[in-house]
Amino acid sequence: MSSQTSTATGRTPEPPGPSDPGIPGVSGAPEPRSGVRGHPWLTLVTVAFGITMVALDGTIVAIANPAIQKDLGASLADVQWITNGYLLALAVALITAGKLGDRFGHRQTFLVGVVGFAAASGAIGLGGSVSLVVAFRVLQGLFGALLMPAALGLLRASFPAEKLNTAIGVWGAVIGASTAAGPIVGGLLVEKVNWESVFFINIPVALVALLMGLVILRDHRAEKAPRSFDVPGIVLLSGAMFCLIWALIKAPSWGWSDPATLVFLGGSLLAFLVFGLWETKAKEPLVPLSMFRSVPLTAGTVLMVLMAFGFMGGIFFVTFYLQNVHGMSPVDSGIRLLPLTAMMIVASPLAGWLISKAGPRGPLVGAMFVAAIAMFGLSTLDSDSSFAVTSLWFALLGLGLAPVMVGATDVIVGNAPLEHSGVAGGLQQAAMQVGGSLGTAVLGVVMATRVDTTLPEKWADAKLPPLPPGQEDKLKGAAEVGVAPPAPTGTPAQIAEAMKSVVHDSFISGMGLAFMCAGVVAVFASGVAFFTKRGTSDAGPSVHV
Repeated sequence: MSSQTSTATGRTPEPPGPSDPGIPGVSGAPEPRSGVRGHPWLTLVTVAFGITMVALDGTIVAIANPAIQKDLGASLADVQWITNGYLLALAVALITAGKLGDRFGHRQTFLVGVVGFAAASGAIGLGGSVSLVVAFRVLQGLFGALLMPAALGLLRASFPAEKLNTAIGVWGAVIGASTAAGPIVGGLLVEKVNWESVFFINIPVALVALLMGLVILRDHRAEKAPRSFDVPGIVLLSGAMFCLIWALIKAPSWGWSDPATLVFLGGSLLAFLVFGLWETKAKEPLVPLSMFRSVPLTAGTVLMVLMAFGFMGGIFFVTFYLQNVHGMSPVDSGIRLLPLTAMMIVASPLAGWLISKAGPRGPLVGAMFVAAIAMFGLSTLDSDSSFAVTSLWFALLGLGLAPVMVGATDVIVGNAPLEHSGVAGGLQQAAMQVGGSLGTAVLGVVMATRVDTTLPEKWADAKLPPLPPGQEDKLKGAAEVGVAPPAPTGTPAQIAEAMKSVVHDSFISGMGLAFMCAGVVAVFASGVAFFTKRGTSDAGPSVHV
């Protein structure tokens, strides 16, 4: 499928002459660029500032939550909504936001996202109440949804196909660096300034992104860009995504067999089915199902879901392992995870270069095997595992994940026609959100089931006194996150230490099984990666850099 672009001024370019073969998928020869407007690598630097805010907020806010809870007198449910409201808004709006970029231009969408994200961040810091913090976090998620697909759409239109992998590699490194910085920067800001500064920090970053965007970003419009909106499709897809993500968020507390969980899961399935039927009839569908005739694009989307399932689902327990079993502070646990994120930062650009040279199939198959080995290795951790051991497996996991983040993104975006690059970017991000939520929920069930079985057995084997009625369930709940409650007053030190050891061992047993499952998923994902290949159409005009 070919796609076409017009110039930034809307003038139709002249057809390419004999010495100017033009660009596949572009309506004519690219105009020579004067100055910095539209320069691919400067475009990459500009969008990097925007995505830094979104990636940073994925981890930095978790560090601020305890301080927010204390300062505003929030309940546990309120604090959960500070995170869940953001994730829900982000996941629900991603594909629709990508469509907005395809319709109105990714430059405009990106700039609106930058301004809105910064404004919402400032409003959170000035809110003064839990309800306002949650409301502005939802708004922040909506503007964040505008940013991510627009960033990928701008890269897709700015870089020729042979350089797109390298650009996405740098993009992945920025996300890795921002994610890594979150716990450390957040901990320092909360400790040295206040929790509001965690949100205020987005404002100067956004200001730089806005100023650079106004000067550097170039509007790319495909000739076949959508001219209308599929409102029923937007409603159906948004409803389906909301029901799915909400069910995955609430299932651990409601229970998977609870009627409310089943209603939301069933509602999501029904909405997806009706959405699929509607998209075959809509004049300009929100998500053209013809995109999925591309086997590589479909494989890239599935691969992104599976990668996020194993990575986010498994790594969710690592923070509890470091903080509750090893007794580390949030900042220290962030530092302990640096081998993982540092390897992703280093390996992402290298992976982009390698995939540019060799194509995505081999690197992605190999990378998922490396990630699987790392996850199987993480399943062997115990309460006495050293820094060297954990660093080895974290670094190996980062080495395996970086090519997948880069390659699968390029496969999805690069195999979509240019006029649907925003939708493809939204699809890539939505796949990550769904995979991560699904992994956290499913592996959470695996963890809870193993703890429920193991804790009573280990308690009996340690010959500890029977628990009072009603206390066993509370102890299981604490053990699922690695927390050993204080022993009753007067308990001998030896018995108290044995209780703590049983709880931690039960948690580690559950975490080990969760990582084993994540490793199996990673092995399956390596088979899916075999069906990927590089996009065949060029992203945009070639640029001498």
